[in-house]
Amino acid sequence: MKQGSTLFLKIAVFIIGTPVLALCIFGLPMLAKEAAESDSEFAYVLYSLLIVMYVSAVPFFFALYQAFKLLSYIDKNKAFSELSVKALKNIKYCAITISLLYVPGLPFFYIAAKLEDAPGIMLIGLGVIFASTIIAVFAALLQKLLKAAIDIKSENDLTI
Repeated sequence: MKQGSTLFLKIAVFIIGTPVLALCIFGLPMLAKEAAESDSEFAYVLYSLLIVMYVSAVPFFFALYQAFKLLSYIDKNKAFSELSVKALKNIKYCAITISLLYVPGLPFFYIAAKLEDAPGIMLIGLGVIFASTIIAVFAALLQKLLKAAIDIKSENDLTI
């Protein structure tokens, strides 16, 4: 495959990661500072959400790194290899981890939505859970299909 044929997707992975990194560096500390200055009962809810968001950033960036590696394998004609299956498996586990991190945080999103009278806050928490669950299911499906294709390819290579 021609080198750089996945350049658009690599740029998309970079563009997806940049706002999340900016949020982790600038947005979440500002939110924590506001919570510390407010001295309200809302502060403990906000701190809990901040912890969940920071912890979930680790598997998010690891999944982006795995996606970048997967695209590199495709560029190097190693798409049908165990390395690709492993990258998809890691993406699946990262998505499951993010979902599991946000499920216990749903009550905090509910409390925040109730205190701020903003039901959209609850939708953010649900959106993250559903999006990462969909990504996990899709990665598992691709992993299974890729593994089957590799098995068929290796069987065909042995049959002559």
